[in-house]
Amino acid sequence: MKAEAENHTRLTCEVETTLKVIGGRWKVLIIRELMAGVKRFGELQRGLTGITQKMLTQQLREMEEDGIIHREVYAQIPPKVEYSLTPLGKSLEPILYAMHEWGMHHSSQVNQP
Repeated sequence: MKAEAENHTRLTCEVETTLKVIGGRWKVLIIRELMAGVKRFGELQRGLTGITQKMLTQQLREMEEDGIIHREVYAQIPPKVEYSLTPLGKSLEPILYAMHEWGMHHSSQVNQP
């Protein structure tokens, strides 16, 4: 019984860590955009209807700090900055696909007559 409680506590802690990294309204959507390939800031903003420039900047900084995205700055005029998923960020793809499948299953169950 004690070992089961410890495993549950450990699982909960790691799930919380995952939610901290990808939680919130925008992070999963940013990852979805970057799953299609490298994007510039403006491309990301256009792909994320409703996000403000300030919020996108904040989310990108947090995701960079968490090792999920890579920010490449090119030394040119005008400045060019590109965002891409790191290998750690790419490792989230199966999780996002599983969340998509679960969401479809949930919708079909909840919306049954």
